[in-house]
Amino acid sequence: MFDDANIIAGLEIGTAKICVVVGEQTADGAPNIIGIGQARSRGVRKGEIINHEQVEEDLRAALAEAEAMADVEIRSVYLGVSGSHIGGFNNRGMHTIVSADREITEDDVQDVTKNAKAIRLPAENTIIHAVRQHFFVDGHGDVQSPVGMVGSKLEVEMHIVHGHQNRLQNAIRLVRGTQLEVDEIVFNGIASALALLSNEQKELGALVIDLGGGTTEFVVYSGGAIRHAGVLAVAGDHVSNDLAFGLKVPLSRAEKLKLEHGSALVTEAAKKQTINTTNDLGLVLNSINAGQLQRIMSLRLEEIFQLIADDLERVGLTDYLRAGVFLCGGSARVPGLVPLAENIFQMRVMLGQAGTISGLTAALDQPEFATAIGLVKYGSLKKRQRRARPTMFKETISSGTEIFKDVFGKLLNRS
Repeated sequence: MFDDANIIAGLEIGTAKICVVVGEQTADGAPNIIGIGQARSRGVRKGEIINHEQVEEDLRAALAEAEAMADVEIRSVYLGVSGSHIGGFNNRGMHTIVSADREITEDDVQDVTKNAKAIRLPAENTIIHAVRQHFFVDGHGDVQSPVGMVGSKLEVEMHIVHGHQNRLQNAIRLVRGTQLEVDEIVFNGIASALALLSNEQKELGALVIDLGGGTTEFVVYSGGAIRHAGVLAVAGDHVSNDLAFGLKVPLSRAEKLKLEHGSALVTEAAKKQTINTTNDLGLVLNSINAGQLQRIMSLRLEEIFQLIADDLERVGLTDYLRAGVFLCGGSARVPGLVPLAENIFQMRVMLGQAGTISGLTAALDQPEFATAIGLVKYGSLKKRQRRARPTMFKETISSGTEIFKDVFGKLLNRS
């Protein structure tokens, strides 16, 4: 039996699955994965809840499995959130140093941070994360810690991730309906990046793409900090829908064909292969060319990668990805996905693994668990920060769920 005070749970309510990962914080503050539970998701579409009762039932099943494996009782979770309503952008705040000696203090840092977060969002939106990137002192950039320096003007660059308040509340309320507390909400893309990237890869520059069932999240790190983040409401389910339409088969049959014969690239062997689809009695319904199946898949997956590549080109980050591209999520298992992505991004692409965390190898090696594992790591980092600075985390969003504060940004970027 583990010490409940050191238990951290991450919950991902995804379109394809609901996943709970349980970790224990070790003596040195690092997380160790000790349990995992999952259930097929029946009430989520494009990352958002559409059937409260079904999701609650599936969530209880995943929780029970995770608690049994870890031999703990889960009382609270770090909740991953996604959806097309979530967006991210960079913002700069400025503060004038008014002290006689012009020495920058911690109060000046807090003031410039508040100014950077004083942004105009739509009335229905709220900030999920405000991540500090770096400071400028009198126009000189790339300052990591300005306290003690002398200057007349202090500026800070921050990355803001925001989302629709009511849509975020739907997930929070559902979780609380199962008698669980929500420690914090965390953008799924940031959680996945936390699980996959080392400090060196964050410094070099890396793109993490999480290909789920209903949404595709992506996050860019460069210079050790988050530079860009976004969500596409296009993912694995859209591939299945394309196959159902293009091959004129039921959606359930299209999903099975995707899993058994799918590929992100059209192979020469597939062009010559015929697949016979049968009914429950084993009678042949129709014949499908495997090459056609793979071409339909390839076009949709290429579109997803191209949308991300175009977005990175627009914000000028393509040349900063020296560590390459990391893929995760359930749809990352599609054969041929890595070479397809390499063709689009023209750089090294690899299937991500949670190599910075210890614990159950069966979970750490699976790309579909990256988000939930990252949520546990997020919680571990937050616990360490709270112990070091217990008075710095008082602000909450209206739900009572703590929002990600700038004071935690440096630890997130560097851990």
